[in-house]
Amino acid sequence: MTVSLMLPSPLYIAGAILFGIVGYVGAGLCGFGYVRYVSWTFGVYLALVPVVVFLALQWLRRELTPARLAHPDASDVVLPTPQHLRIPTQNQRTLFAQWLPQTPLKQTLGTVVLMHGWGGNGSQLMPAARELHAQGWRVLLPDARCHGLSDADTFSSLPRFAEDIDAALNWLLAHEATSQHRLVVLGHSVGAAAAILCASRRTDVSAVVSVSAFAHPEQVMQRWLAQYRIPFWPVGWLVNRYVEHVIGHRFNDIAPVSRIGLIGCPVLLVHGNRDKVVPLDCALRLRDAGAHATLLEVAGSHDSFDTPEILYQQVSQWLCDTRDNAV
Repeated sequence: MTVSLMLPSPLYIAGAILFGIVGYVGAGLCGFGYVRYVSWTFGVYLALVPVVVFLALQWLRRELTPARLAHPDASDVVLPTPQHLRIPTQNQRTLFAQWLPQTPLKQTLGTVVLMHGWGGNGSQLMPAARELHAQGWRVLLPDARCHGLSDADTFSSLPRFAEDIDAALNWLLAHEATSQHRLVVLGHSVGAAAAILCASRRTDVSAVVSVSAFAHPEQVMQRWLAQYRIPFWPVGWLVNRYVEHVIGHRFNDIAPVSRIGLIGCPVLLVHGNRDKVVPLDCALRLRDAGAHATLLEVAGSHDSFDTPEILYQQVSQWLCDTRDNAV
């Protein structure tokens, strides 16, 4: 996620330096050479602390800011061509979305909202969208804020991904006569975690498909910090608390493993058996925590699967089964 940072106050730095100078001069007038040295050193350290913290937070912001992935050129689009929409979301921002409707509406199986992962965009899920569309589903693929062609915002986070899924669902209910049809949410990675968070707060979602979701953001950050050999205690712990402060939510309150048990509809957990980004153990924890969760372990990694065509068929069959055997 991106983080919003502020420069340390120049008055703070100046005051710290002044403290050191006053201590240095005062101790010199009194003839205390050692005290003068300690006072000066302490003042310099006080001045450097905010600078070091600022540089560290700038590095953290750069590392956790998703780069915008470009959509493919229009010449690369396969028929049917999706309609392009702007959907209002939180903070007076709008989302870019691709919409694949069905005609006539009466024959549709329902509507699926597909949410991409961190640093991605809706076009990454277009192969799955086209397969679902061919089977009779209407499909909406929004770009989350700070991703793709959607508006930028002060930061991106799991809760804001969930807010953008909410915005997409609310747009469908207001504009596409969706209330009489099934609403399904499918997400990948952080988009899957957001789908779980979103569905745990709504009663109009009929099914959730979670692909490569993590169980808890605390462990995600631990694995990320370990890549840089940053010790979790105390540095990593402080980083996580800072991120919680920025996004305005405690990790425990938004963690998929904490939210999945609140979902009243069926949940399909799709996870690759060679996922090195989010271990399969996360899917096992989610399955055990979910009242209506089913685990589909498939051959593949975090972002790709060995036989996607078979996976699409398995997901479609599961959706049909949940329709016939509603919880």
